[in-house]
Formats: sequence, C-alpha cells, structure tokens
Amino acid sequence: MIKALSAGADGVLILGCHPGDCHYTEGNYKTLRRIPLLKRMLRQLGIEEERVRLEWVSASEGAKFAEVTNNFTQSIKKLGPNSLSYLKYSSREAKYG
Repeated sequence: MIKALSAGADGVLILGCHPGDCHYTEGNYKTLRRIPLLKRMLRQLGIEEERVRLEWVSASEGAKFAEVTNNFTQSIKKLGPNSLSYLKYSSREAKYG
C-alpha cells in the first residue's frame, strides 16, 4: 500500500472476504490488525488515512462491491491528488533527466 501511494496512486481500496467466511482462514484477520498500524504510518508521512480503505465484500455481493468502489472513488476525488505523487515524477526525472 505504501509502495502504491509512493508510486503515485491516489488511493488504495482493500477488499476481502468477511471474517470467518473465507477459505483463507487468517489473512483477513491479519489485515484487520495491520490497518491501524498502516494508518498511523500514513499520518506520520503526511498522507490522509482516508486514502486507504478496508472493506469486507464477498463474491456474491456485486451491488455492495459497486457501491463501495463508487463511494471510495468519490472520496478520493474530493481529497485530490496524493501528496506523494510528486515522488513518481521527481524520481523519473532524476533517473532519466
């Protein structure tokens, strides 16, 4: 997620199975525990924590998937460009001149 944001992504949407309802028995629980740490790191880097969102959406919830992605897209548009997006261009310029 940090790599995506530092590469210029304006937001990262993480979707996973509902806890307790997934054949990956522990992955979503690990993710749930890691998100607060990630958001703390984002704040320290000066990135709005709203740029990363975790949602539980099962494969059978097409309408919810559409709603979550549309809402996330709208919230990212309101935030505007990611403040780290300049790194993408400045590193390219430094590398290729």
